[in-house]
Amino acid sequence: MRDVVLMAVFAFLGAAAAGLLGALALRLVRGRSVAVSLAVVAAVAVTAMLTGTLAVAWAMFLSPHDLTVVTTVCAMAAVVSLATALLLGRWVVARSNALALAARSFGDGGSFAAPDGQATAELAALGRELAATSAKLAASRERERALESSRRELVAWISHDLRTPLAGLRAMSEALEDGVAPDPDRYLRRIRTEVERLNTMVGDLFELSRIHAGALSLAPTRISVYDLVGDALAGVDPLARELGVQLIGDRVDPVPVEVDGKEMTRVLGNLLVNAVRRTPADGTVAVSAERDADTVVLSVTDGCGGIPEEDLPRVFDTGWRGSDARTPPAGAGLGLAIVRGIVEAHDGQAAVRNVDGGCRFEVRLPAAVTS
Repeated sequence: MRDVVLMAVFAFLGAAAAGLLGALALRLVRGRSVAVSLAVVAAVAVTAMLTGTLAVAWAMFLSPHDLTVVTTVCAMAAVVSLATALLLGRWVVARSNALALAARSFGDGGSFAAPDGQATAELAALGRELAATSAKLAASRERERALESSRRELVAWISHDLRTPLAGLRAMSEALEDGVAPDPDRYLRRIRTEVERLNTMVGDLFELSRIHAGALSLAPTRISVYDLVGDALAGVDPLARELGVQLIGDRVDPVPVEVDGKEMTRVLGNLLVNAVRRTPADGTVAVSAERDADTVVLSVTDGCGGIPEEDLPRVFDTGWRGSDARTPPAGAGLGLAIVRGIVEAHDGQAAVRNVDGGCRFEVRLPAAVTS
């Protein structure tokens, strides 16, 4: 029993010495290739076995022949282990280089595709994560391109819509200043109308900038959608009478919601004004509000004749105004973008779809929790 303990002690001491040297070597090569690290690990394992074997052999006083045999066996094991470690290291390095090359492609604006062939579990997991990240980056780039296009269109449209009333205001003011205006009172009324139009456009731009900046401050209160719809209809009724459009409450249930009354009235007002302006005279604009499971659906249906299917996904984009035939004379393409921003700030959704003879705008809001 004592001989076994001595052999274990000598083997442990020899292996420990090799292990310490190996740890030092790994520290020195920690910034090098994984192939070098694998070679060091294999060398440490073989050296630990060799030193432990030699220590035991020396303690047991083996014959020179036996010692040579043991040493030769250990040396062959060392050669095979090192060769295997180097081959494994080269394979791992090759797979890592291929993965890095594939990752560089989507970093430069392309898409990531994992390299063909087998890989370790860790490299395969990394490849899947890179593929998911590539998909997210592609979607983000697509959104950025869409937003940039929307911004360019908005700047072009706003510039045009500002230039037209400003040119008119300048011409009318010069005519009044020179005393050549045939009807000064009519010119003054026209100037006031154009100033109100500009003021509305500036207000819409300010509201949209607050929405995009996340600075829209809401003061939710419990209110019935019946009251919301009533206030919105009262505000739009004069315009509807002027244009010969009939406003009707198709179905309005007194369902409670937790919303900012002022902002939600603006949402319904924007939808109703668009609907009235785009509905021919003697047409009808219908408003409804009903509960659907745990949400409340507010809808405005007009008689505009419908929206082209290819334009439906863009209806709520900033600056979208559709074809010239559908563009209101005082619009800047901001109303529906403001609608979507306010609705989403209330954790709701805004959507549009075509119906017979027109289109239906829907605002879906969370229903108030009943006590």
